[in-house]
Amino acid sequence: MRPPLAPAAGRRQFCARLAGLAGLAAAGALAGDALAQAPVRVIRISARRFVFTPGTVRLKLGEPVQLELTTEDVPMGFSVPDFKVRQDIVPGTTQTLRLQPDKAGEFVFLCDVFCGSGHETMNGSLVVEA
Repeated sequence: MRPPLAPAAGRRQFCARLAGLAGLAAAGALAGDALAQAPVRVIRISARRFVFTPGTVRLKLGEPVQLELTTEDVPMGFSVPDFKVRQDIVPGTTQTLRLQPDKAGEFVFLCDVFCGSGHETMNGSLVVEA
């Protein structure tokens, strides 16, 4: 049978354990913040009647990216159906779209807002490398 701890010693051990747990929780929170704020690669894509520049965008599998979309002339759309993402693009503004590809391959991105004769061929290629 263990002898009972003196009341003061019990409180000290309890406080020391509590402080240790609080330290671990704080360290975990900081690590989580560091991951949440990891730099995201920014890729600028401009659209003008019937061309995206660049026409081919290369990504790595699982790499989070932020697409910055602009148009010079008329309202456009940017859509990547295979990743179920899309964004309207309004002249004079920059629209952002976050994407983290979860599959490798070559995928089409396209304008999904009718922008004139030639709209149907306005597309580009998203190449995701494993």
